[in-house]
Amino acid sequence: MIAQTGAGPGEIESSYAWLRLAVAVTISTVGGVGMWSFMVALPALQTDFSVGRAEASFPFTMVMLGFAGGGVLMGRLADRFGIAVPLAIGTLAVAAGYLATGLSPNLWLVSLAHALIGLGCSASFGPLMADISHWFVQRRGIAVAIAASGNYVAGTISPPVVQHFIATSGWRATHIGIGLFCLVAMLPLTLALRRRLDVHQSEADNAADRMAEVPLSPLTLQVLLCIAGVACCVAMSMPQVHIVAYCGDLGYGVARGAEMLSIMLGFGIISRVGSGFIADRIGGVRTLLLGSVLQGVALFLYLWFDGLISLYVISALFGLFQGGIVPSYAIIVREYFSPREAGTRLGLVLMATLLGMALGGWMSGLVFDLTGSYRAAFLNGLGWNLVNVAIMVWLLQRTRRRMAYA
Repeated sequence: MIAQTGAGPGEIESSYAWLRLAVAVTISTVGGVGMWSFMVALPALQTDFSVGRAEASFPFTMVMLGFAGGGVLMGRLADRFGIAVPLAIGTLAVAAGYLATGLSPNLWLVSLAHALIGLGCSASFGPLMADISHWFVQRRGIAVAIAASGNYVAGTISPPVVQHFIATSGWRATHIGIGLFCLVAMLPLTLALRRRLDVHQSEADNAADRMAEVPLSPLTLQVLLCIAGVACCVAMSMPQVHIVAYCGDLGYGVARGAEMLSIMLGFGIISRVGSGFIADRIGGVRTLLLGSVLQGVALFLYLWFDGLISLYVISALFGLFQGGIVPSYAIIVREYFSPREAGTRLGLVLMATLLGMALGGWMSGLVFDLTGSYRAAFLNGLGWNLVNVAIMVWLLQRTRRRMAYA
């Protein structure tokens, strides 16, 4: 077991807290490659194993399922033992998953290995955000958003790099190399996060006061957030998972698609950091609602424009509009639930968002196989996005009505 050291309330928003945030972003960036490498490898896997688009998308579904289940498991471990323990376990799982992928003789073993990758990557996302949320109060929104941005930094940097190595060395050698890199880079950084901050009663009381403003039980609110998470990420997955293959189908080439994915996620970094500033001022629910509406606007634009320049522009807008959605769920969890349950509660919500990504990635591939076009897949995403928007509007109205009668 990794030894943990304690820290007191005087270190909240201290220089150490900001240093811890920098280490967390670095770990999230390295570990986040597991979320994005498959998008670039999809055409190569489909060709190598001679399968349809839906079947070739299955490893991504397994990544999301592993990430979803791992988020809850790693969150529980972080709540009990601190963040260093799940990070160490996650690093080993990521390395093993990538090595197994590179050595797998068929797509089903690749899919199982990707479940292990997802399990490991989960430790460097939700649990890290929950951990950072304890070290900040006044600047919690921006701190959590910065922590979450590491995942998008990985998405910005890794697609062109992975595409280069797949083109020059093959997808098998590339996956083995990623596994070894993650192992060497992440384990030493994990040791820097051994200190734990004591959770204080005042924060728990503030969360209880916020919960009292919503005429819902904690279980009901948790379920609503999970349903909203599934819906928003089914919509989100269409461009993120299939933009590379979409560009290949349009004749622009997978390299252009990889560039669009990088642009999308690069603007997503701006969105995530910006959403943190916004959340510190208007709260998590309103920030989530704003991002969800704008995500729908971008999906609508994909329906009408498929020129090369247009796709670059719309991909940038999509990243700018939706990047703050997932961090907003973390803010909402910290606003309405006890900090002692932050890792587990956030893990459940992120599990739902990742189930949405898994479902959406597979569903979009299936729609393409059935129709020969991604147009219906974009329409499907718009419909799911409306579900998320409706839940946030309803929740905001219920909160306002309760406060008006109070």
